[in-house]
Amino acid sequence: MSPLSQYVRRTPTMHVSVDGRPLVLKLEHLQLTGSFKIRGAVNKLLSLNVSEVVTASGGNHGIAVAQAAQLLGAHATVFVPVTAPEAKTKRIEALGAKLIRHGNSYAEAALAARDLGLPYIEAYNDPKVIEGQSTVTHEIVEDVPEVDSIYVAVGGGGLVAGAALASGGRHIIAVEPEHCCAMHNALQAGEPVDSEVNSIAADALGATRAGALSLEILRQHDVSSVLVSDEEILAARDRLWADFRLAVEPAGAAAFASFLKGDAPGELPCVILCGANSDWQPR
Repeated sequence: MSPLSQYVRRTPTMHVSVDGRPLVLKLEHLQLTGSFKIRGAVNKLLSLNVSEVVTASGGNHGIAVAQAAQLLGAHATVFVPVTAPEAKTKRIEALGAKLIRHGNSYAEAALAARDLGLPYIEAYNDPKVIEGQSTVTHEIVEDVPEVDSIYVAVGGGGLVAGAALASGGRHIIAVEPEHCCAMHNALQAGEPVDSEVNSIAADALGATRAGALSLEILRQHDVSSVLVSDEEILAARDRLWADFRLAVEPAGAAAFASFLKGDAPGELPCVILCGANSDWQPR
């Protein structure tokens, strides 16, 4: 049994048909804190055994670190850019963490957080964080072994790197917004590079640079990098609600947006719905 099992939920899978195509949905948006991020945060905190930590986040990772600290009896300070949505910052504070708004981007918030001198919890570029995120795909493989490809939304790369490690050789489709695609750019350049951050999903997928460790892992596995537009992401989010009554944030719909474009490899793909931390009304 995973050491995370007493702290995180084993989220369900759901078999559906979309436009006549079979699909498995991994309902990770039902995870504690509303995203997969709690897995990596708890795994990292378990390895540290400290009473105080700091991190930076666009939102979901900060919520996860705040929750992980609460679960493990530690105190967290979370730096967020001033653009972080109130739906997420309110949850960080409600979980008992100290919230500090700094800078206009995740990168600026992260720089200030590191200056605090406390143990820093990486959002994605850390072996223990990636190991924690890999449990999402471990569950998919255990629960639906016939799945042969997995769609994963990508920001800095922690979830997709974990998916690659846990996939058992299954094909991974790494999905990013067109103007928020640090991993796509890193794969093309062969190294992390500064990238534009401009998307409806930027608060969750808005890494300025992909994680070097995640990039190294992806280059060693069967991974395709694809891009989707903001319009496709919002249409996918609305479709999930209209067809299945599943309410996710834009980042949580990005992987499904790629599936809807029709490029589904294999006979039974799986889409990870990775988060649901936004306030929205169905259109």
